[in-house]
Amino acid sequence: MKEIKATEITKTVSQLCQQANFELGEDVLAALKQAQKTERSPLGRETLSQLIENARIAREEKLPLCQDCGTAVVFLEIGQEVHISGGDLYKAAEEGVRQGYAQGYLRKAMVSRPFSDRINTKDNTPPVVHAEIVPGDKLKIMVMPKGGGAENMSRMAMLLPNQGSQGIIELVVKTVDEAGGNACPPLIIGLGIGGTAEKAMLLAKKALLRKVGQPNSDPEIARLEKEVLAKVNALGIGPMGLGGTTTALAVHALVLPAHIVSLPVAVNLQCHSARHKEAIL
Repeated sequence: MKEIKATEITKTVSQLCQQANFELGEDVLAALKQAQKTERSPLGRETLSQLIENARIAREEKLPLCQDCGTAVVFLEIGQEVHISGGDLYKAAEEGVRQGYAQGYLRKAMVSRPFSDRINTKDNTPPVVHAEIVPGDKLKIMVMPKGGGAENMSRMAMLLPNQGSQGIIELVVKTVDEAGGNACPPLIIGLGIGGTAEKAMLLAKKALLRKVGQPNSDPEIARLEKEVLAKVNALGIGPMGLGGTTTALAVHALVLPAHIVSLPVAVNLQCHSARHKEAIL
């Protein structure tokens, strides 16, 4: 049994909150640079250039990539041979968010009483925590600051089984088209298929953690990802909604079995500032 102290979890979450907000992943940067080479619109190419420059400044000067420092989404993969000592796991993660957003001077965006007074919690807590028990004696922590503009464009549909892949493609294309520039493209599109309504939504969010542009290992799912990406980029929305051939950088799908009468499909859009960092304890 491996023992991990709650204080170590707090420290790690704090660091990841700051790193994620300051440092765009190399996979995202590479995708933006490749898009800059292939984008047909001059305005689109210039916009991509500005996004790349923004990422450079944020990394070098330790400034947020975006003024919206997001909801802190924390994924925990907890080895079944791990013992958390000295405190509550969820409280430790929450304290890490509290400290990280304070120390990094990150904008606090969370409000309590969301349908009435909307009072800022002033420390960006509570985070949204997804915990999973896995084999082994490690604790993997993944922090994803999720901006409101893209998250607002999320969609969920319970399709009929006979709608199949065409129904999925139509749902994603409609979702992106209605989002327009509001989700700050170029996007990474998280796609959750199967399970139940709530599981599909979680799959779509978790799919965003995959390395940008890395296809699904299942050939059938990889073909669907490729077809969706082509249809989305044919919309002409372009970088930041200013027109062009790069509306999305990638489509990442996760698929589970579903009930015989159901085809749950969730779409979670991620803006060009695709922020997430991870650590293993």
